[in-house]
Amino acid sequence: MMVFTVVVVGLMVGVEFAVSFVLNPILDALPDDAGQLGRAHGGRMLGALMPFWYVGSLILSAIWAVTAWHEPGTGLVVVAAALLVVSVIMSVVLLVPINNRSKTWTPENRPDDWKEQGKRWDRYHYVRVAVIIAAFALLTTALA
Repeated sequence: MMVFTVVVVGLMVGVEFAVSFVLNPILDALPDDAGQLGRAHGGRMLGALMPFWYVGSLILSAIWAVTAWHEPGTGLVVVAAALLVVSVIMSVVLLVPINNRSKTWTPENRPDDWKEQGKRWDRYHYVRVAVIIAAFALLTTALA
């Protein structure tokens, strides 16, 4: 169960890291409206998957903390779970509202400030990635 939790959280970190530092820069470099359309598609696709991944990671971490309460490293798991709570709150309060708007945009209906909203989402996402990386590091340390 502990290894499974680390793998699930690690894969989530990898996907989110790739979104920030690989996929979005590629999409932003595409000509014309292709990048905006790609981001909208990614928002729909990942927007459907990531809530389950984030909440699932939090639940797995909480189960780990409860079942290993008196074992060494449990404090690290508790802090990691708290960081995952922060990431879920950040998602719901900061990122999901922007994503819910941007996933419906086309070149014909996007607002004038669509690029600024995308950059705001990126900034929030960088912070969220740092938070989940910290949680992953704590979980891997607790496993070791």
